[in-house]
Parts: sequence; structure tokens; C-alpha cells
Amino acid sequence: MSDLRQIAFYGKGGIGKSTTSQNTLAALVDLGQKILIVGCDPKADSTRLILNAKAQDTVLHLAAQEGSVEDLELEDVLKAGYKGIKCVESGGPEPGVGCAGRGVITSINFLEENGAYDDVDYVSYDVLGDVVCGGFAMPIRENKAQEIYIVMSGEMMALYAANNIAKGILKYAHSGGVRLGGLICNERQTDR
Repeated sequence: MSDLRQIAFYGKGGIGKSTTSQNTLAALVDLGQKILIVGCDPKADSTRLILNAKAQDTVLHLAAQEGSVEDLELEDVLKAGYKGIKCVESGGPEPGVGCAGRGVITSINFLEENGAYDDVDYVSYDVLGDVVCGGFAMPIRENKAQEIYIVMSGEMMALYAANNIAKGILKYAHSGGVRLGGLICNERQTDR
């Protein structure tokens, strides 16, 4: 597992982060890399293109059905998509009830404890970036992802989110190995 690269894609909701990350990861699997995608967005849409738009049950939803996350098996939450890319969605609570960031923490811990990171070259976290709360910052804070890519545009709120994410990276760069991998501009048809 020493060659494992853990990367994360952050960005404002609706900016095209999931589309960008899934296309990037599809290109990597075409080059022979083994990939695990961990969707860290309560919308649970981080793997839809890879799974051919099939809805995927989330870790939190399945844990609620079974009683707790300890009652789950890895096979319950992992789905194989395009060319064998492994896909997991963390999910989140109903709006206004609970903390979606806790779902990210619970899911990542479950995956690590159950060997999901074995036999992959890349683990990619697709993370909501409008608010960098403790749970959504876990891939940065807990030194899970070494490279953070921020998907953005020239729109004010996308720049605002990118700036906040960059501040979070800087805060934890000194204590861990996390670095900004780059900014990815997803230029959309917006007023100039």
C-alpha cells in the first residue's frame, strides 16, 4: 500500500466537480490504474457516471437499515463501475437532521478498517466544498488525501469556496503531507 495515492476533488456544489473527477479517474483506469472513489457529498452523486447513472445505496443508508455500520460488509457498500472502478457513497442525513460530515468520517473509517484500500493504486475523495466543516475536511485534516484538486470557475462563489478550501489545506499542510495539487477551471457558459 506504500504506492497508494490518495487524492481529493473539492469544489462548490454545482461547479462540475463530480463530472470532472469521474472523467479524470476514468482516464486513469484506461491507463491501467486501479481506482476507488469515495463519494463524500450528501447528494450521493459522486459515482453516477462511473456506474452508468445507477443510483447507489449509501453507507449511512445501509447502516441505518442494518442497525449500525458494524453490521455492514464491504461488499454491501462497494459497487463496481466502468472498467472495475470501485465506488462508495458516504451519504448524509435528512436535511436539517444531523451532520453530513459525520457520514464522511464514518464511511472512511469503515472502508479503512475493512480493507477497501487494499489492491488499489488511487483512492479519490469527491468532497463538497461549499463549507469546509470538520467532517468534510477529514480528507485534508486526517492526512487521508495527499493531493487536493479544487474544481472552480471565475464565478464569485466558486472563487470564495476555492479560497476557503485553500485556507484549509494551508492550515493542515504543516502538520501532514497534504498539498494543493492544482486548480481545475471548469469554465461554464456564464456572463463575463
